[in-house]
Amino acid sequence: EVQLVESGGGLVQAGGSLRLSCTYSGFTFNDYAIGWFRQAPGKEREGISCISSSDGTTYYADSVKGRFTISSDNAKNTVYLQMDYLKPEDTAVYYCGVDVGVMWVPPAVGLYDYWGQGTQVTVSS
Repeated sequence: EVQLVESGGGLVQAGGSLRLSCTYSGFTFNDYAIGWFRQAPGKEREGISCISSSDGTTYYADSVKGRFTISSDNAKNTVYLQMDYLKPEDTAVYYCGVDVGVMWVPPAVGLYDYWGQGTQVTVSS
């Protein structure tokens, strides 16, 4: 059974940092991408970053480029999202998901096959 579990969310002041973790299990795929998405109240879920399992290629949406960094630790079956210089508009529920197969960019919700439960990130001004 495929499972993804996010952790690391919380409340932080603007300009601060958080590191989110996405720990996965049950994978039997040769190629896949892990993506980070977020959904603010009243808005659609948007893809902000993803990383390919095959070659480590990464992608960032313009809204987070230069502030967020995605990385993976294959030994721990974990993908991280380091979030620096956080802004109030980064407030959202953050989800990780897995896209089985070749990574497509930008990451699209409809392409992702499995999801975690989400973790809340709140940035105060």
